[in-house]
Formats: sequence, structure tokens, C-alpha cells
Amino acid sequence: MIALYPGSFDPITYGHLDIIFRAAKLCEKVIVVIMENNEKEGAFTYKERKKMIEQCIVDLENVEVQIGTGLTIDYAVKVNADVLIRGVRAVTDYEYEMQLATTNMALNDNIETLFLMAKPEYSFLSSSTAKTIAQNGGDLTYFVPDNVAKKLYEKYR
Repeated sequence: MIALYPGSFDPITYGHLDIIFRAAKLCEKVIVVIMENNEKEGAFTYKERKKMIEQCIVDLENVEVQIGTGLTIDYAVKVNADVLIRGVRAVTDYEYEMQLATTNMALNDNIETLFLMAKPEYSFLSSSTAKTIAQNGGDLTYFVPDNVAKKLYEKYR
């Protein structure tokens, strides 16, 4: 089974990485795709995000990182994905993710969505929170890996 894990990953957090590691155990291949979104300006370029993620998953042989455009469901077809991986932290995530999953199902019912619940220790993590902490010089130890923390501190100093 080929899985596609889409997101903005701006930047990647321990919560994202937990989902990637768990998906890698379940699936033959996992493609982490940073989906371009021209309506949203990111803190990092797509290439910077890709490099940070690749540094974090160097030991996962069945995971690769790509940059994608267009509709996620169309990208999934392009890479022959069987399933979309989505992480869910709370009820509010579930409502949003359910809407996305049903939309994708309406567009292509051959690709399933697999929800992986966040581990409790990651249920509060978000890229936005990590950026806010970095902007204010806070400790990122529990939020992002060292390579990502370094980039965040450089960005906001």
C-alpha cells in the first residue's frame, strides 16, 4: 500500500513526525507531500521545508518527501497512492478532516483516508505554536527536532 501524507509542514513538528513514523510501519511506502498553497505565505520556502523533513526521516527507507501542486486527491492519483494519511489531534481537527475526507471521496472514491490519532503528548503541537514560541525566544525542545528549532530561531532572530 502506498500512502500519501499531505500538509504544509511549515515547519514539521514532533506530532507530524510521529504520524510519519507510524504510517511507515503500516504502509509499504509513504510519500510526505508538501502541498503548495499560494493563498498562504509560509515561514519557510517549500525547498527549506523539504530539506528539514528529509533530515528528520533519514533512517526511514520507505518514506520520501515531495513538493506537490493542485488538488491533493489528484496528486494522490499521480503518485499511485492507495490511501491519504491524516493526523487528528482533537475534535476540531476531526470535523475539518471529515469534511476534507468526504470531499476527496466525492472526487475519487478509489482512494481512502486513514486517520491516525495523535498521541496525547503531541495533541497540543502545531506549526503555528512552534513559530510563536520561536518568535518570542522560547524553548522549542518539546515541539520540534533540533535541526528545525535551529532554523526557526534563525528565522525569527
